[in-house]
Parts: sequence; structure tokens; C-alpha cells
Amino acid sequence: MIVAFGIILAAVILIFVIWMLLARRLREKYAALWLIIGLAVLVLGLWPQLLLALTDFLGVQVPANLLFSAAIVLLLAVALHHSWELSQAEDEIRRSAEESAIARAEIQRLSERLDALEGRSTDDGRNEPPTARPDAL
Repeated sequence: MIVAFGIILAAVILIFVIWMLLARRLREKYAALWLIIGLAVLVLGLWPQLLLALTDFLGVQVPANLLFSAAIVLLLAVALHHSWELSQAEDEIRRSAEESAIARAEIQRLSERLDALEGRSTDDGRNEPPTARPDAL
């Protein structure tokens, strides 16, 4: 019964990850990790003796302890990877915000310069029509 559950769980994981990949709801770099996990669960579901052999090889007393330990290590690795991705995204957002602020300030400076060249006053918020300079006539 537990073998069938493992196989069904692996099939569900693989089908769900492939569906998310095809629907572009999951990026390839994340899908690779979940596909590897799904395949590992499928292999252990199809050949549970591998888990027993691996348990004996590593010197673990109970196979469930090995599975829980592997799951904890895997989840820590996923959390670390996501933290790294989040840090990179925050840096990119900060850089984009800084570039946007610099561009906005440059636009403001150019707009004020253009207003000054056209003779408009922006001090009180009124737009004055350009006046002809006496030397221009």
C-alpha cells in the first residue's frame, strides 16, 4: 500500500510540475529541482529496497529517519536558494528605483531649463507667455 502511495505521489508531483512548466507558471530553473525530487520519489516508490540499501550503507537505523533527514536538508537548500534569489531581486529593484529617480530628476531639470529658455515662470505655478526681448527686435 505504501509503495502504491509513493508511486502515485511521484506521478502527481511530476504531472503537476510538467503542467506548471507548460503553463509557464514555473520557471525552468525551479522546475529542474522539483523534477529531480519527483523522479527520486518515483525511484524509491518503484524500488523500496534502494532505500533500505542506502540506509544500511549510511549507517542509519531506520529508513524513515533517512527520508526525513534528506527532506530537511533539501528544504534547507531550497530555502537558501530562494533567499539568494530574493536578495538578487531586491538588489535589482533597488538599482531600478535609483535609476528611475535619477531619470526623473534629469527630466525635471530639463523641464525647468526648457521653461526658463521659453521664458515661462514656474515659481508661482502660472505660465506666463514668452516676452519679446528688446534686443531681439
